[in-house]
This record gives sequence, C-alpha cells and structure tokens, in this order.
Amino acid sequence: MTSAGQGPAGQHASAWQRTAAGANVLGADGRLGVTIFEEMTGLAVRHGAINLGQGFPDEDGPAEMAEAARSAILSGANQYAPGQGIPRLREAVAAHQERFYGIALDPWREVIVTTGATEGIAAAILALAGPGDEVLTFEPFYDSYGAMIGLAGAEHVTVPLRAPSFQPDLAELEAAFGSRTRVVVVNNPHNPTGAVFGRDVLARIVALAAEHDAVIVTDEVYEHLVFGPRHVPVASLPGAAERTLTISSAGKTFSFTGWKVGWVTGPEELVGRVRTIKQFLTYSSGTPFQEAVALGLGYPDSFFEGIAAALKAKRDILAQGLEAAGLDVYRPEGTYFITADTAGLGFDSAVDLARRLPELVGVAAIPVSVFCHPEGAGRTRSLLRFAFCKKEPLLHEAATRLSRLAELV
Repeated sequence: MTSAGQGPAGQHASAWQRTAAGANVLGADGRLGVTIFEEMTGLAVRHGAINLGQGFPDEDGPAEMAEAARSAILSGANQYAPGQGIPRLREAVAAHQERFYGIALDPWREVIVTTGATEGIAAAILALAGPGDEVLTFEPFYDSYGAMIGLAGAEHVTVPLRAPSFQPDLAELEAAFGSRTRVVVVNNPHNPTGAVFGRDVLARIVALAAEHDAVIVTDEVYEHLVFGPRHVPVASLPGAAERTLTISSAGKTFSFTGWKVGWVTGPEELVGRVRTIKQFLTYSSGTPFQEAVALGLGYPDSFFEGIAAALKAKRDILAQGLEAAGLDVYRPEGTYFITADTAGLGFDSAVDLARRLPELVGVAAIPVSVFCHPEGAGRTRSLLRFAFCKKEPLLHEAATRLSRLAELV
C-alpha cells in the first residue's frame, strides 16, 4: 500500500499544483513538466513511428451513428442540452443497464450525462472527497484519478496490481482501508494492465466499503471490450447499489472518443452530488452526439459481441510480435492495452527503452511506471504499455517491426 498527498504539492499548494502532482507531471522543482504522452507522440512524429502509446482508435465507429449526429445537427439540436442530459439518452442508458446487467434505474433521478467519463470521474471525486479524506485506487492508475484526488486536496492511497494476473492481494486490499477512506475508485476492466477483476475481488471491495462507509466509484468505460465472460458491474453485486456510482461512456465502445459523451448512474442522492459539481464544470455538452449515442446503446447484442471479437484478434496480432521480440507478454482480458515486460531483453528501465523505440524499430509505447507513485514506479519499471485499437494492417506492421527488437538491442 502506498499513499501520496502531502509532498511538494500538498494541501497548501495551489489547485493546479495539486492537480499536476497528482497526475505525476509536477517536477521536483515545482515546474510543470511535459507528459510522457506528449513526449512519446513527439518522438513518434519525428521518427515516423507507429504510435501505439495513446489509446484512441484510428478508424471511426458505426456510420449510422455518425449519420444520426449529422441529422441531429441539421434538425437543430445545436443548443444546450439539459444539464442532466437529453431524455432520450438517459432512457437509453437506463435501458442498457437493465438489459445487460439487470440493474433497474430511474432515468430522471439516477442517470446524468457527462462530458465523457473523465468529467464524471472529476465530478464524483470532487463531490465526495476533500482535505483529510483518503481516496483508494489500484496501482497502476489512470492519471485522471491522481489529478482529481490532488485537486480535491485528499490523500491518494493505492493497492498494487502485480504481474502476471494484475489481481489485487486481498490482504493488501483490506489493509489499505481505514477510518478516513471516503472513496474507492475501481477501474474494471483496468487501464493500463488490461486486467478484469474476479468476482471475489469485487465482492471484497463491496464488503470493505460497507464496513468503512465508503462510496465506490467505478470506471467501466471498457465494459464491452472484454475477451472472456461478460463484464460484471460492481453495482450489480449484493449490497453495492446503495453506495456505488457507475461511470461509463460511448467513446471506447463505439470508437467515437472525440464525441466525449459519458454518464454516471447510481442512487439519487449520490448522483445529485455529482450533478452539483458537474453543473459548474461544463453544465452540458455534445447535444447532437447525445442523440447518436442513444441510438448506439440500442444496438443488438451481436454488435457488442462483434466489437469485442474484433479487438481480441487485434490483441493477438500485437502480442505475437511482442513475444517474437523476446518480451514477456501479459495478454489482457479486457480494454485495448497490452503490457509487456522488457526485463527479458536486459532492460531495467522501460522509460529508457520507450525513448529509444521510435528510432530503433519505429514504434512508440508508454512506460507503465508513469501511472504510479514512486514505490509503484519501481515495481513496474520494466513494463511497457501498447495500444492495439488500430487497423489490422498497421498492427501487423508494428508486430513485424517489434519482432526485430531482440536483434537490435
């Protein structure tokens, strides 16, 4: 278990400093640094490399949804949507949760539309945590969590996820909870490791949250991008619904990441807190895109099964190239990220290799250590994350380039 919150950007620092420190982009000298994503993208451009660092698809989602967005624009859906989201989308989100998971929601009181899942995460953490509180996440963690915990002035406590399974140790999980634990952020399926938490882990999280009267905030944006059994939302488990806020979005499922349409669901009282913060972040956004997402959520099961199957095939293409390079590959059970261990090639620092890869083999990746506090960064220092949400020909080319890595180092 590790924690962060009172270093060079503690509670008395300015809001931007706390945010930057939480996201690991504040230098020891107090200056704002360049993110690893900016650095790797710059190197990819300079060397003409295939950029498998940032996680966004290189092709659009369903043409029918794009046409629905265009039609909405032409029909005049260009002004503010209701702050809580257009009625059709709130109803579609509620219907989706009932259809896939048996979770019954009141679309008027228990659903709110946000500007992507990122705003939902921000609003939830800011609504529920503050100075003196602890927010628990798993580590490695999506950088947005650390940023918002820092902005809230809370302390960030982490539970490590270790290779090869990246499942938390239940004893470490229990030890991480305490009297100041206010929020538990559960990213499942998990970015960056691609792990899908087992039901025993999820049930233990629910039990510990109940014991410590903590709220569970779940980031489930990869809910349909799983390669085994169907996703299990935390809110569907016994005793969870009354203390769980579930966050998801259209970006990953439908390959429209630029639309930034997300949603938060849960008990009316908790959703109301989120709505209060969201009101003064964006108020509302993406009116014509909300119409199109409502359409997509009603697609038949075969659509959702198809996108997962196609992504699994892409995962395997890239995995084979990484394995051919002599790397230890941890094939993910979900998301569109795959993790590889560079230690087998003699690399102690994946950061150093990531900076060399674009020129060396023409592929860019992200070191997993940037998603960690210092202790976690040491534990993950040899791991690299690659995104495989790209067209198959590009992945074949990336796999071929990566397969030559062992010959070049």
